[in-house]
Formats: sequence, C-alpha cells, structure tokens
Amino acid sequence: MIIPGRFNGPPGSGNGGYTSGRVASYVDAPAVRVRLHRPPPLDTVLQVHPATETERLRVFDEDRLVASAEAADVEEPVPGVPLATATQASTAYAGFVEHPFPTCYVCGPQRGDGLAIYPGRLTDGRTAAPFVVPADVTVATVWAALDCPGGWTVPLETRAYVLGEFTVRVDAVPAPGAECVVVGEMTGEDGRKAYARTTLYSPTGDPLAIGQATWIAI
Repeated sequence: MIIPGRFNGPPGSGNGGYTSGRVASYVDAPAVRVRLHRPPPLDTVLQVHPATETERLRVFDEDRLVASAEAADVEEPVPGVPLATATQASTAYAGFVEHPFPTCYVCGPQRGDGLAIYPGRLTDGRTAAPFVVPADVTVATVWAALDCPGGWTVPLETRAYVLGEFTVRVDAVPAPGAECVVVGEMTGEDGRKAYARTTLYSPTGDPLAIGQATWIAI
C-alpha cells in the first residue's frame, strides 16, 4: 500500500482519515476501527499483514508499525443541518485565521487541490461544512471527509491535535459533484485525548457515513 504525497495531513505524513480509509479497505466488515501508531509516511511502500486469530490487521513501514485495524461498531449519527446552515458556518472557519497544518488535504486553506472542507462552529458547539464531492471520490475520500470536521470540534487553532483512532461505517459513496454536508460533535476529553463523532449527509439529508474518533494533542 502507498499513500501518495498529495494526501497529506501534517507536512510529510498522510492525512489520518484518508490513510485510515485505505487501511480499512483490507478489513471485510461494515464498520472498521483503525489505530494510527505513528505518522503515516507518504510515497512509501507499506506492508499489509492480514489479520490472524490472535492479531489485528497491521500495516508496517519496514519493521515500524504504522497502523492496525479490526471490525468494530459505530454510534448514532450526529444530527444534520441544512446546506445553507453549513455554508454559513464555514465562512467563520477558524482555520482561515490560524491553522496547525494549513496544507492538509482535507481542510487546509492553502491547498488548491484538496477537499476544501472548512468546518465552522455552530452555536451549540458542533461543526458543519459543505462538501462538494470530487470527481475521483473513493471510500477513502469519504473517510477523509469525516476526519477534520471532528478535529475542529476541538480548538485546533490553539493547540494541535492529530488523529489517533478512527472508526467509520460507510453506507454509500456520494456521486461526484454532489453537494453534501459534514457535521461534527465533540463527545468528551481525557487528558491529551479528545473524542468526536462525525456524519456525512447526502444532498437530500440522508446519512451516508458515520465516524467516531480519538484525537491526540501534540
């Protein structure tokens, strides 16, 4: 498996959501939990070790464990909002002013070829953003779209966090060009860890994919 350089999160490493989606593709289950053990290297051949009776699926960079994955369950979706509400929230995206990783493939304002998902905060603390589905959409793209809207439920503009664990169920992949909505909700904190849920909604308001994540403060 190779994570191409354009799918970065922090500089020099793979976007957590996109990488997790690629890893999850090797697990035959409706919902998959992926744990990232170290920053995923870009443009590097990674070895995928299938699951056994005693081990989860594991992904290595030579002898260094990069990720592991297993079947899991997800919680209920985060309540959705209309596209107009998400679009308005996005105009106040905190990452436009201060961003720990401004070239992130998903939410980086300095990317001209990324997903351009800019999650703004709603009055109840949730985040929301419009998402125009790219022509080259894949299941991994959906995982990526669910990633950063959860991270921005934490004040990333004041302290950098990275994705540590991500559980996602993708029920349907939206069509290229579809105007979708992604919403996120913080569910708790524990020391350096923050927990969030995200949901991707179709243009008609149907939930397409659900995620829940653990974020780790750097």
